[in-house]
This record gives sequence, structure tokens and C-alpha cells, in this order.
Amino acid sequence: MDPIDEKILKRIEREFPVSSCPYRDLAKDLDLYEEEVISRISRLKKKGIILRMGAIFDSEKLGFKSTLVAMKVPQPRLQEVAKIINHYPGVTHNYSRDHEFNLWFVLMGKSKKEINGTLRKIRNQTGIAQILKLPKRRWFKLYLNFTRARE
Repeated sequence: MDPIDEKILKRIEREFPVSSCPYRDLAKDLDLYEEEVISRISRLKKKGIILRMGAIFDSEKLGFKSTLVAMKVPQPRLQEVAKIINHYPGVTHNYSRDHEFNLWFVLMGKSKKEINGTLRKIRNQTGIAQILKLPKRRWFKLYLNFTRARE
């Protein structure tokens, strides 16, 4: 990554333009050409630096319930189980942790009953019985700022 890639990443992390031509607007704001912005973002996606671009919605305001889930998965099965849970439509993302409960994910549903039903299906499909449901007690948002260490 070069300084231009970093400028683009910082901008799209915080203030992606909401318009009919967002890449053109982004290019104009960064004093670049639209084609260059699109090319650089495409390259960063291919390299795995950008994993996802999309909106984040407040699920509760849309009428959904959500919970954080932690599973105790045998290390050799971690990738397999992660792929299984990713196929459930209510799973927004998952990540591994260096902990006894090593696979964590957020699960959304229209109701607590739907969430519990999905967790039963996941338990049955994976054979993993040790699952913790950690409902949200209060809302908070982490704002991450990804910067690269300089050599």
C-alpha cells in the first residue's frame, strides 16, 4: 500500500460518499481520477485488504433482535464450523479468538424465538454443544482507525 491507498482507505472507512456517483465524488475530494479510485479499491479487495464494503444498519431500529454468540470449537474444526455458521442468514460476521470459547459471531433474527431456533439448528448441524448466548445489555460502537506502522 502506498500513501494514496491509505488516503482512500481512511476516507471510505469514515465518510464514503452517499450519492449517485460515489467513486467520482471520492476521487474529486482526493484530487484523483475516478478510474484510479475504482482500480485501487479493486486491487485492495483482490489483495484481501478490503474484505467488505457496505452499509451498517441499526438492526433494532429495523425491528430485529441480535445477540453475540461464543462457541467452544475444537481447533481442527474451526474453519469448518465457521463456514457452516456463515450460511445462516442471520449471521452478520464471525471471528476467532484466542480463548476457550474460540469462535464468536453476531446472530440476528426477527425475535428471540427465531434466534434460539437458529442456534438449535447450528448446534445440531455442527455437533457443538458448548454455545454461549451473550445478549447486549447496552449499545456501544467502536470506531476503528487502521493505520500501518512505518518501517
